Amino acid sequence: MSENPRFKIHKPPNLQNPSLLVGWSQDIGKLGPRVIDYLNKKLGAEEFGEIEPEGFSSFGGVQIEDNVIQFPESKFYSCQKNNLLIFKSNPPRYEHYKFLNSVLDFAQHYDKVNELYTLGGIASLMSHTAPRRILTVVNQPESKEMLARHGLETGMDYESPHGQMPSLNGFLLWLAKRRNITGVNLWAEVPFYLAAVEDLKAIKYTLGFLNKRFELNLDFGDLDLKIRQQNERIKQLTEQNLEVNKYIEMLERGIMLSEDENEELTKEMTEFLEGG
Repeated sequence: MSENPRFKIHKPPNLQNPSLLVGWSQDIGKLGPRVIDYLNKKLGAEEFGEIEPEGFSSFGGVQIEDNVIQFPESKFYSCQKNNLLIFKSNPPRYEHYKFLNSVLDFAQHYDKVNELYTLGGIASLMSHTAPRRILTVVNQPESKEMLARHGLETGMDYESPHGQMPSLNGFLLWLAKRRNITGVNLWAEVPFYLAAVEDLKAIKYTLGFLNKRFELNLDFGDLDLKIRQQNERIKQLTEQNLEVNKYIEMLERGIMLSEDENEELTKEMTEFLEGG
């Protein structure tokens, strides 16, 4: 790859045919960013480069979090010990095709990427007490056997609605196939009423797969504690709010809620968890 003004290299990584993990900072259940932040911290991953946001984002997309302006970022991290290349980014607002190709160009600048995994949450009409699943989409059918051995769902058949763009993860999977890179979209189920907050169970389930797949030897004791704390918070809400308790019990029995009930449950849950 020739010198590219869109790229900024801080420290060249020392990897050999690494696997690339991709997550977006805005995700259902905050799955992608939380998984990546957890891996970066536990594995001691080092930031080594970034894609400049100019041309892909605008100040109209700047967010405020905890009273601090959050500017768009697209950063690469490397973990030499585990031979992992990790990318965390705000979703681009413009030039999706160019941006996603830039991700692959950057990743292959120093090392031939062996495989690609994208991380994402998908809202589900389930209760938070139900076991989580990971649905998968692949660009090489040979990947399905390995994913099935890990207990992941390999029969997902999804097409973007007519007239709509594919998801960034799906688009990236297609571009990876054109470069002969084996790719997998990981879609962790998230109860719809946890979509705007953290779904810690889905985050742990996704990390559990990555832990086994790449033999990371991670200890999830800290995450187990946070899951218990979140469950206690939800229990507090159900004890205080009989309507919320009724809605969750209906979901646990497989009874569909109305659209108004879905909205009410989501509103009450989001306000309670974010307020605590």
